[in-house]
Amino acid sequence: MKLRSQELRKIAPELDPLRLGTGWKLEDLSKPQIMIESTFGDSHPGSGHLLELVEEARKGVAQAGGHGARYFTTDICDGEAQGHDGINYSLASRDMIANMIEIHANATPFDGGVFIASCDKGMPAHLMGVGRVNIPSIIVTGGVMDAGPDLLTLEQIGKYSAMCERGEITQEQLTYYKHNACPSCGACSFMGTASTMQIMAEALGLMLPGSALMPATSPDLREAARKAGKQAVWLALHDLTPDKIVTMESFENAIMVHAAISGSTNSLLHLPAIAHEFGIEIDGDTFDRLHRGAHYLLNIRPAGEWPAQYFYYAGGVPTIMEEIKDMLHLDVMTVTGKTLGENLEDLKKNGFYDKCDSYLEKVGLKREDVIRPFDKPFGTDGSIAVLYGNLCPEGAVVKHTVVPKEMFEATLKARPFDCEEDAIHAVLTHEIQPGDAVIIRYEGPKGSGMPEMFYTTEAIASDEELGASIALLTDGRFSGASKGPAIGHISPEAAQGGPIALVEEGDLIEVNIPKRILRIVGIAGEKKSPEEIDEILKERKSRWTPKPAKYQKGVLKIFSERAVSPMKGGYME
Repeated sequence: MKLRSQELRKIAPELDPLRLGTGWKLEDLSKPQIMIESTFGDSHPGSGHLLELVEEARKGVAQAGGHGARYFTTDICDGEAQGHDGINYSLASRDMIANMIEIHANATPFDGGVFIASCDKGMPAHLMGVGRVNIPSIIVTGGVMDAGPDLLTLEQIGKYSAMCERGEITQEQLTYYKHNACPSCGACSFMGTASTMQIMAEALGLMLPGSALMPATSPDLREAARKAGKQAVWLALHDLTPDKIVTMESFENAIMVHAAISGSTNSLLHLPAIAHEFGIEIDGDTFDRLHRGAHYLLNIRPAGEWPAQYFYYAGGVPTIMEEIKDMLHLDVMTVTGKTLGENLEDLKKNGFYDKCDSYLEKVGLKREDVIRPFDKPFGTDGSIAVLYGNLCPEGAVVKHTVVPKEMFEATLKARPFDCEEDAIHAVLTHEIQPGDAVIIRYEGPKGSGMPEMFYTTEAIASDEELGASIALLTDGRFSGASKGPAIGHISPEAAQGGPIALVEEGDLIEVNIPKRILRIVGIAGEKKSPEEIDEILKERKSRWTPKPAKYQKGVLKIFSERAVSPMKGGYME
């Protein structure tokens, strides 16, 4: 086949001398040219080690007869951005990284790509970029960090911080936890957004089978990166582009895996945005339909018992897929050049599960301790529900596997706040009482960039009384580690004049997760008919005036002007 790089060499006479000046050898110019894009940088543990994987991928490219060129666009860390306006840049960074991938891949000729990332926005950004540029591509994920002493993991720090602020533990105890929660590089060791999106990349067929969420310290990860480099050359030579791999059926497979692992709610932002780049439309209803009746099998934090490194020890994505095999489209193509079903059969023959079992033996566990058999699930209704009603005509998202059963059906008193800072103060100072609905608004994509409401959810979940007696409702989003009665992505958002902007103190809010309902059912503590509520909301809307845009320049101005609804994926149009 004709390689794009060789065709463009004929058109651009400056290309060869410039690449020679970069350090390419003369013989490299005629080889398949592979872009190795990563989020490497000293930005956070998920990206700090990626240069090593870049070099392994580069070795693999060379071994397969290609030449690898390194490109970098590092990402930010949601954890490091918490507690200040830095978190407002998080979702916008996803789209900006995807934009840079587009620029890197299209401004210079490449025949294929290896894309390496670990974390919350870097992973979906690379998947969006792969869909957009559509050159033969393979994903490598940076794996997961080790757990700390006594299996301490980072998602526990928010709880301990709230406990310290309430005087329940000492500052010295909190300091110990902070200094020991991240003992290595890699994504945070729980089933948050980073771990979820690594798994989604494999579930979509864009990774080598069994390579998602490996321990970042494991030699297996380096070997996987090297093999991915080799495979990228094969993909380029066979012109197996992402659009020939990723289909609606691939996304349905990914969502079924998401249900089985109780994945992050942020996947409802990222998978629709990724699908959009592939020309495929998925929405909240797609998730809700596939999660209904789905078996939730994974015993990994925050909903489960073990740190995320144990997921790989239990056989990772392939084990999950074997358990839910009857629900999957096994005939979808993958980056191996084989179907998903063929890949799963190959893994049974090549010793993959035996190796994983040996890791489990070292920690004294069996596979079913981490990934339950299909017929012994933790639950049988997936992990995500999409709610509708007059408060969220376009939908809202709740991770029901971490919601106390007492809050599955409740009527609550509205306590609206126009920013998270005011809401968390009210929670910590006990202004919020059982039976309240804490509403945080103007925190959607157009409002403030759609930050996480992490500290507020931690403050509520760590309060034994409030965690089982109130709900948190927002047009913002949550950390993938969040637990408790949290409902997010409320659409339309407040900045667009959605009904959440019209809620007043004392309104009655009905939450009914089994029936998928979130709606205003009363005014000033008194129940009203749906028709009366509609009239009152119309009158309030007539008096409502938009808030001035929070950002008047820069990236967040651009993002807030162009971002679509949270339930559509929050991407920029």
